[in-house]
Amino acid sequence: MLFRTVATSAAILVALAVAGAVAGPVWEPEPVTDHLRLASSDTAIGGASPDAGEPGDHDVRETPVIIPLADGREVGGLLREPVERGTDTDPGDAPDADDHPGRPGIVFVHGAGTGKAADAFTQAATSLASAGITTLVPDKRLDNYSTRHRDYEAMARDYAFSVRFLRDVPGVDPDDVGLYAESEGAWVSPVMMVNDPRLAFQILVSAPIVPPRQQAAYAVDNYLRNTDVPAGVFRAIPRAVGMKVPGGGFEYADFDVRPWLRQQQDPILAVYGTDDASMPLEQGTRELLADADDVTVRFYDHANHGINVQTPGGLVLHPDFARDVADWVLGLPATASAPPQVAGAQPEQLYLAAPVPQPHWYGDGDWLVGVVVTAAGLLVVGSLLLGGVAVVRSLARRRSGRPGVRLARGLRGPLAWLALGAVVTSLGLAAYLGVVARLALDYEKNDLVVQGGWIAVRVLGLVAVVAAALLVNRLRDRRMSLVEPDGPEPRRPAVAVVSTGFWATVLGSTALLVTLAYWGAYQLGI
Repeated sequence: MLFRTVATSAAILVALAVAGAVAGPVWEPEPVTDHLRLASSDTAIGGASPDAGEPGDHDVRETPVIIPLADGREVGGLLREPVERGTDTDPGDAPDADDHPGRPGIVFVHGAGTGKAADAFTQAATSLASAGITTLVPDKRLDNYSTRHRDYEAMARDYAFSVRFLRDVPGVDPDDVGLYAESEGAWVSPVMMVNDPRLAFQILVSAPIVPPRQQAAYAVDNYLRNTDVPAGVFRAIPRAVGMKVPGGGFEYADFDVRPWLRQQQDPILAVYGTDDASMPLEQGTRELLADADDVTVRFYDHANHGINVQTPGGLVLHPDFARDVADWVLGLPATASAPPQVAGAQPEQLYLAAPVPQPHWYGDGDWLVGVVVTAAGLLVVGSLLLGGVAVVRSLARRRSGRPGVRLARGLRGPLAWLALGAVVTSLGLAAYLGVVARLALDYEKNDLVVQGGWIAVRVLGLVAVVAAALLVNRLRDRRMSLVEPDGPEPRRPAVAVVSTGFWATVLGSTALLVTLAYWGAYQLGI
């Protein structure tokens, strides 16, 4: 009996492992073998004018503004202007000011994590304004922006109204207005540059360069590696990121900004923090250098995605960042092509971001959800039918003394454990992935949770497999007979109900086990 159970369990495990392997793509990112060679560890901008302003040279006047958009819509914003220290006088209005058309201006373009001007870019926009650059942080338009729907070309058209607004601000040179785009905003600003050739320059902060789907897969991979998850968990990356998301939407996931970058004719300053695990730092730099002219790149040591560094008092902007950006903007055009082109702290990218393989069976998320919902429904129906039969049998036995039809004794235990094991393992896997995701996003490690949780999920899955093996063997022994009759000729309706309940439970459990195999719970190195 034991040997049969072990052999059948092994056969089911192999079948599930094979099903999981052929159901979707593997995850084998290509390692980076040719790393960037930086010209200098100093981030200082070459060609900067010694007479250019520095952060702190001016006081800053901050003014809430309303920016009109198309179709009568509007967004708020914060305008920050440099003023003479101790006064409210524009530096360009001072008696000894040179006769020039005005100051440079910068419009800030939000990343995915910000939306309100009051909460975004505060340190950067204020520091640059104190160096003599007028900055405008508009609110992000949110009525047409959601997790499922984002149109980067439409966003570029909306941000163009902020550019127009800044050009009309007194003291700003309308031909010296540029963009500061962070993270997701770096998929928007190149479109703006092509649409408006009058824009003078572009600052890309933590720019992905690669399409969103590739960046997402790269970030998930990096976060998981930093959390020290077991190798088997990585199988979920292409299957989650590569599938069509349930409910539709996410068309922007494959937006390619490189055709827009190839049309750039104005200078670009790209900056990254070496502690940013979400962006392909070296790959993005190489692609940017290949696509555009007059590109300057800087890497800031121990800076995160927002170019912030940790201090005893909390996160602050890297001390050299605002100085370098101000030097670059105020020194244009000399700084556009001045060496060193790529400088700063050495970045370390382990693997390349690449097109995400498409899942085979569950490529459509609606299908995946449908399978899980159907499986859950079958388990509920099976439980209700078998439970109902048990109640009716008990009542009939009290009234007539006849035992009534029921599921055969040797099948009841394995069936219950199969259903319970499939459900608990599914819930356990979902909970495990959720906890790991939280640890990864918080840059935390917990071997007990990460390693122990994965072992626990697989042990739970093994319980379900052993139950399935016992069920298969006992069905063989009974020659597929499912019921214990209530007499010489069992009532057919009762037999049909028991059979339906049994097979509904088996099918629902099997669907969950195959889904678990798809997500990697039954990997055997196949």
